Amino acid sequence: MARLIGYCGLICTDCPAYVATQKNDDGLRKETSDMWAKRYGNALKPEDINCDGCVSAGRHVGHCSVCEVRLCGQEKGVVNCAYCREYACAKLDKYLHMSPVMKANLEEIRKGLK
Repeated sequence: MARLIGYCGLICTDCPAYVATQKNDDGLRKETSDMWAKRYGNALKPEDINCDGCVSAGRHVGHCSVCEVRLCGQEKGVVNCAYCREYACAKLDKYLHMSPVMKANLEEIRKGLK
């Protein structure tokens, strides 16, 4: 499976919600729901775990459906935020501050753009 990277730098293809959806695996949906409830306090039911990836026009799970970074990236028509002329904006910085891995992913992409 090719890597799918969200606007914020999250690797969607590594996300258990994406994997469960693509495999149509109800057991993995349940595991993901339980894990996220414990880790993040989310109250998603297993049947709510359906995601086709941030940059897709398909289904999105939880916060991703209303994420301001995702909506901005769609509006600007960029592949992900690494391609944006305004990188890294205040919207994105809020997320990158919480996840150094996402920032590293975007920085790696930006290196390849030069």
